[in-house]
Amino acid sequence: MSTHQPATSDTTVVTARDLRQVYTISNGFLRKPGALQAVSGVSFSIAAGKTLAIVGESGCGKSTLARMVSLIESPTSGELQIGAVNAITSNAHDKRLLRQKVQLVFQNPYGSLNPRKRIGQILEAPLEINTTLTRVQRTEQARAMLALVGLRPEHYDRYPHMFSGGQRQRIAIARALMLNPSLVVADEPVSALDVSIQAQVLNLLADLQRDRGLAYLFISHDLGVVRHIAHDVMVMYLGHTVEHGPKEALFAQPLHPYTQALLGSTPGLAGHGNATQRVVLKGELPSPLNPPVGCVFSTRCPHATHQCRSERPPLLTVLGRKIACFEAERLASIA
Repeated sequence: MSTHQPATSDTTVVTARDLRQVYTISNGFLRKPGALQAVSGVSFSIAAGKTLAIVGESGCGKSTLARMVSLIESPTSGELQIGAVNAITSNAHDKRLLRQKVQLVFQNPYGSLNPRKRIGQILEAPLEINTTLTRVQRTEQARAMLALVGLRPEHYDRYPHMFSGGQRQRIAIARALMLNPSLVVADEPVSALDVSIQAQVLNLLADLQRDRGLAYLFISHDLGVVRHIAHDVMVMYLGHTVEHGPKEALFAQPLHPYTQALLGSTPGLAGHGNATQRVVLKGELPSPLNPPVGCVFSTRCPHATHQCRSERPPLLTVLGRKIACFEAERLASIA
């Protein structure tokens, strides 16, 4: 297998600035098309060897953000830089090279592998398409990658249906690493697995990150999983970032009422932060076709004021993290 030199931890692998994704939704012949604000001005960066976890309820924009970062979709506006290359304005040739540097691990290990292909063929496909390696060299690298993710040499000639869910996800991870990416976008990679298997896959991801200097964009709704693997956490609500900072700070002292609600509703994490500040979510997530005028969380927030319902709060730095809340400093003083 070719020698892989991991990037140093001070290397920024991906930077996003004010990323937005707006979909035009048809409302029928007699109505004007609606604008669905899927992602509204999200910014972040991830260094080599680090994991940024994106958390939030279904519909908050997590997976849309993942598709933009993995270059499956182009953002409506904003900037996305992978390494030193502008991923939005670069030409088709450069984008093809960038796609080799950003790889995806999908949620469902049962649906992400072609059932008609042997595992060796699945692993060698990225090399066959993107490199000039000989067949012997491709086979050598595929077998080495199988060993790297904890599978045996005889698995090379087997079909996906012959493996458990955990083994299939190891194969999917192996496929994602065949082109030596610098960034792996993992969209709910363990949510379809048994709890007993989740820890094994998370430990594998952590080991690969340590050994290869990988940066992870980790999409999850499970805060227990996020606590295990993340370095930084970004909490999204209705397409907006509401809190973003180091994992230790957010889990020990969540400030935004939505972050408090998420932690308070997660078994095993409900004791984090000040118990008197626990928030119970009421009502449904507003439609992204018709978001609240002010703070996007104002319709469900027990601390909402008139200002919250009429103005959109900026991201402020409070106690080592960014938070979009007019009440942030007050909440920090009593947290």
